[in-house]
Amino acid sequence: MSSNREKIKRFFKQFKTNAKVLVIINADPDAIASAMAIKRLLWRKVSEVAIAHFNRISRPDNLTLIELTDAGLVDLASLDKTYFDNFMIVDSQPDHNAAFAGVTYDAIIDHHPVSAPDAAYTDIRPGYGACSTILNEYLKSWNIKPSGKLAAALMMGIKTDTADFTRQASLKDIRAFQYLYKFADNNIVTKVERAFFTNEDLDFLGVAIKKRRVVNNRVFYHAGKISKPDELVVVADFFLSIAGVNWSVISGVMDRKLIIILRNDGLRKGAGNTAKEAFSKYGSAGGHKTMARAELSLHLIRKDTGTAARKFLADWIIDRIEKTAGKKTE
Repeated sequence: MSSNREKIKRFFKQFKTNAKVLVIINADPDAIASAMAIKRLLWRKVSEVAIAHFNRISRPDNLTLIELTDAGLVDLASLDKTYFDNFMIVDSQPDHNAAFAGVTYDAIIDHHPVSAPDAAYTDIRPGYGACSTILNEYLKSWNIKPSGKLAAALMMGIKTDTADFTRQASLKDIRAFQYLYKFADNNIVTKVERAFFTNEDLDFLGVAIKKRRVVNNRVFYHAGKISKPDELVVVADFFLSIAGVNWSVISGVMDRKLIIILRNDGLRKGAGNTAKEAFSKYGSAGGHKTMARAELSLHLIRKDTGTAARKFLADWIIDRIEKTAGKKTE
């Protein structure tokens, strides 16, 4: 296995000194921090590095992180891709979202299970709890000390993706967190952690609590039309804290897509595999053992079933999860 230093040398070879590089992400704390680390690694090695996201960012903790760390994200839709010479992805892979399509990638760095790593340079480590841990190893092996803002962002990336080291965490994630703590601006970490709920989130959560359905220790809620998918994530994480619940499956419809967020306690069949088996016929679906996401075409669901009515979708999701996940612990 190549050392991190050898990997970085191969990574640098993908870019010319006059290159303009675009890092495309599905923005969450881990992806944001990882992209910021790439920008630091390529500083003075290329002409320009931009970070673009395609998802709507509405969670207050994510917005606070972006503001306090000066992450410098731009909306992918606002950019002319022909301006850039090289493209790369961090914390994801090309088949994870349709928004990644239409680009030839020079580099992919990720910690999700290997799916479609089509790039000249790939570094995919499914055994890591966060992509931020991988990028921290890159910085450390190249003798780059992170700034207070970058270290804080990488810490938040690790904390978020491992749910404070209770989900999919490895010793490498713990060691990276300990190392970053020495450099991080902990005022940023504190402010980001406190900016969790908006009043709208609480209203959404209140309705979800009243209308939740529990089947075989799995809690389900289908919200119908939604304005921001982040609300689904908030509810999915919250419901997993209910005593006796080992799965939470929360869904909603936006932009003609059915979005499904899955969480489990890590003791059952993997959430990522369950999502793939249950829903990949209708769109993108996958993730980790304890957390997964699916974005499905309502057109394909309607074509296959004859309807995409709200009550039907709620029952359909339960039926497919029950058939796929099974009733026994694996």
